[in-house]
Amino acid sequence: MKCILCLCLLLAVLCAVTHCRHEDICHEVNNINLQDGTENLLTHNCDKQGSNYADFVFRFYKQAVSKEADENVFFSPMSISTAFAMLAVGAKSTTLSQIFGGLGFDDLTEARIHEIHDSFHKVLSILNCADANITLNIGNAIFTATGYEPQESFLQNIKQFYDADFFNSDFHKPEETKKQINKYIEEKTKGKIPELVGHLEPSTVLVLTNYIYFKAAWEKSFDPLRTYEDDFFVNTNASVRVNMMQHDNTTNSYYDQDLSCEVIELPYQGTARALLILPDDGKMKQVEDALSKETLCKWNNKLMPRRLNLQLPKFSISGSYDVKSLFEKMGITEVFSGNADLSGISGSHNLQVSQAIHKALLEVDEAGSEAAGATAAISTRLLYPSVTIKFNKPFLILISDKLTGTTLFMGKIVDPTKK
Repeated sequence: MKCILCLCLLLAVLCAVTHCRHEDICHEVNNINLQDGTENLLTHNCDKQGSNYADFVFRFYKQAVSKEADENVFFSPMSISTAFAMLAVGAKSTTLSQIFGGLGFDDLTEARIHEIHDSFHKVLSILNCADANITLNIGNAIFTATGYEPQESFLQNIKQFYDADFFNSDFHKPEETKKQINKYIEEKTKGKIPELVGHLEPSTVLVLTNYIYFKAAWEKSFDPLRTYEDDFFVNTNASVRVNMMQHDNTTNSYYDQDLSCEVIELPYQGTARALLILPDDGKMKQVEDALSKETLCKWNNKLMPRRLNLQLPKFSISGSYDVKSLFEKMGITEVFSGNADLSGISGSHNLQVSQAIHKALLEVDEAGSEAAGATAAISTRLLYPSVTIKFNKPFLILISDKLTGTTLFMGKIVDPTKK
């Protein structure tokens, strides 16, 4: 009987309070230059063709939203792609080409494969040593069955490129191992995701996990004293009451006449930013269909400072996804079947992925995400006229890191009151 490789994916939480890192930890990483002339396959340059990795976020989003057209959506493409890139270290043949093809990488020569893993390594290293005003922790862990020995080359490459933690686990006692994994993840996500793994088969021999934990404050916070209760229109026939934040500031924005949507850039302190997309009534599907790296480049190039009265609801949403079913629709099928070639992990062909779990949580409030006892800087009301943009109907959010040009999170807020 085939052993089961259980692959678990995890995204953590979006919060608000800043945290300082020790400079010496990241001294070497700070010398990494993504613009050193070598191509980083994760970083999309609007002026160059590059890889199609930047479109992975939108292809995954379209699969997720096809199952939940009128539901909140939230996930981390960075977390999902990192976990499967880590798995690809042990994949071969069609299994390898399907995984990387699904993530947007082609022309898989040996040099190209090394370049992909090196690109992940560089981006993850930079993200983990983000600006002192941001807490951004991304990590990987592998739980292996007691007595099960992956190949040394697999372990070395996982450590070299993905800096994974390693743990021995007794999968013949699935409840104990489940508690071990969930406790590890709960600690890494500061208690925000207490239960990633719900069920483990005794035949499981290996679990891969990836987590991402993000905390940042808005560059220009919202004044809590100006937050008021208002209607949010879930659709044309239904509304819910929300706490609507507001501030008056000069903000980068663009109205896309072709797609009938407003695009607003809200910077966090440090190197992260949120891009908020508000389609006109009845235009959400049109905007969703047009989502691509080219559309994102157009929006970024067209953003201009405007004086805005921005009104945005406070919300907390979560997403939980069976990545296996979504990936199978994206053409990544073999790794989940009896034909999987993961012989780079164990030297044999008796492994396949049985589960791929992804959980994510996003919280947004006046300070940035989750007020944590700190006093927010109060924005002074501007005395000159400003345009009012009110996010009182379904909208999209993209959270990205400006330094690496990578998308960390993507979501669709249909009902801000649903967690």
